[in-house]
Amino acid sequence: RVSFMNNQKPQKPTLSGQRFKTRKRDEKERFDPTQFQDCIIQGLSETGSDLEAVAKFLDASGAKLDYRRYAETLFDILVAGGMLAPGGTLADDMTRTNVCVFAAQEDLETMQAFAQVFNKLIRRYKYLEKGFEDEVKKLLLFLKGFSESERNKLAMLTGILLANGTLNASILNSLYNENLVKEGVSAAFAVKLFKSWINEKDINAVAVSLRKVNMDNRLMELFPANKQSVEHFSKYFTEAGLKELSEYVRNQQSIGARKELQKELQEQMSRGDPFKDIILYVKEEMKKNNISEQTVVTIIWSSVMSTVEWNKKEELVAEQAIKHLKQYSPLLAAFTTQGQSELTLLLKIQEYCYDNIHFMKAFQKIVVLFYKAEVLSEEPILKWYKDAHLAKGKSVFLEQMKKFVEWLKNAEEGNQQLSSHIE
Repeated sequence: RVSFMNNQKPQKPTLSGQRFKTRKRDEKERFDPTQFQDCIIQGLSETGSDLEAVAKFLDASGAKLDYRRYAETLFDILVAGGMLAPGGTLADDMTRTNVCVFAAQEDLETMQAFAQVFNKLIRRYKYLEKGFEDEVKKLLLFLKGFSESERNKLAMLTGILLANGTLNASILNSLYNENLVKEGVSAAFAVKLFKSWINEKDINAVAVSLRKVNMDNRLMELFPANKQSVEHFSKYFTEAGLKELSEYVRNQQSIGARKELQKELQEQMSRGDPFKDIILYVKEEMKKNNISEQTVVTIIWSSVMSTVEWNKKEELVAEQAIKHLKQYSPLLAAFTTQGQSELTLLLKIQEYCYDNIHFMKAFQKIVVLFYKAEVLSEEPILKWYKDAHLAKGKSVFLEQMKKFVEWLKNAEEGNQQLSSHIE
């Protein structure tokens, strides 16, 4: 046993020493991208400005050079011509190339050709995807270190790469950097980026990409807090020739505001707030968020109908509905001041009664109640009956309304109370 231990002892330092040397050499190689840069720049100088040749050279070099380890260096060179120092400046003592995005012509066609170079490279070496996204995020944070022309080219390129799916819209998070936003760099960059993105696809495709990464409601953050309004955003991007983006953001804000309004309304109703307070709140929201009366009346109808646990028996639900809606008719009446709003409400009632089978027989009773409560007037009811109704359950509902409509047509006065035999 003793001799065994003695035999082992001298070997230990020799083994660990050898391992240690190997690791140290690896470590040194890992953090020395200069040689890698020289190889790439040398190859690019031979290809010249022929981007087809550039793509072929990069494809072939991936087999010999360690793209995985030096992804950042590779992309720095292809975008800026050499390795970038923190802040976005090119190191003075480094060799550089003019075969790069920043040295190219500032036009869409040239940037489309460069986008193809990146597409081919990343398709060939899939592992570069993550490194490329990280690179673009970094470049966006460096925007202040680049010239206006360099920023424009990068914006166009990024828009094209977002359109063809090489990049994910989450990279836009870098544009919300406080300093970039404050100095107006983010908004100016976004103009060029969205122009090339929409040019490649359309606003609907852009909207889908933004929604996937929860960026659809954050575009106003491209401006400082005191300028984050729909009006400011709309004016800025419309003047820059991006009316469709302005309208998209306006629409997104409107959807958000409508959801918020419905949520608040339901809370006010469940608390039993006075109608005058609710009406005042809703009117302020309409004005602030530019919400139409037609939209509001559908929100109120949905809110009113969702505050109740409805009876499952058809013969009892109509009675329950009339009692409940009678209570809320002053609230609905406050937002049916236009014929179009009344017609919108009628269509909502029709849709609701059709979708909730227990309400099928209650349609006429609800309409008559709202007529009596001055929520609905005769003209929209007659228009609905004649040609404005939905196809959903139309034969059932028209049959239900037949007598009442005849009465309306024959009545001497439109505002005359219902005669008792019609009820």
